Amino acid sequence: MNTLSYLAQSAFPLLWLLVAAVGALIRTRHSPSARATLETWQRWWAIGALTCGSVWLTISFVAIPDVMATGIGFDRTPFEFEIAFANLALAVMGLRAASPSASARERITIGLGAGMFLWGAVIGHLYQWFANGNHAPGNGGGVLIYDLLIPAVMIILARRSQRLSNAELSNELSDAEQSSAEQSAASRSASRKPAQRIPVG
Repeated sequence: MNTLSYLAQSAFPLLWLLVAAVGALIRTRHSPSARATLETWQRWWAIGALTCGSVWLTISFVAIPDVMATGIGFDRTPFEFEIAFANLALAVMGLRAASPSASARERITIGLGAGMFLWGAVIGHLYQWFANGNHAPGNGGGVLIYDLLIPAVMIILARRSQRLSNAELSNELSDAEQSSAEQSAASRSASRKPAQRIPVG
């Protein structure tokens, strides 16, 4: 395998991160608020990175298992079929995270769930790289960045969205309390004014 082919195969998983980032950047050029920007980023990351990437892996491990095994540096095994459906589960989770009704807590949970699988895969890839000298294009490079960033960015975005919502709620409560205090002060001031005497003819 020549250098160009190796680099292309190694970097291919980054395509899904690029799709998500470019799509989000384009959609948020005229975003009306920080909340809207965060929501757009979360949806694009869930669909473009997690869902599309996981669907690609599902189809690849089912349709071309020999190619995938060779790319990772392993012999073909029956476990590839199971890996395919593990990725299908991630794709379904990504669809839920992209839903407008998904809460920040849900997205954090989905990010953590995806991370348990993908971060575990990172550990496995690194072990194979250093312990067994497996330098296949699918065992390092782009796949490590893909596996690390997809859950991490999803969690970070959801956490920022959660903090923003809490800050906005706190501001709304503060404004409501201030308005209530002003109304109470005005009411007390009005009640202290002496009653106007009406002359009796």
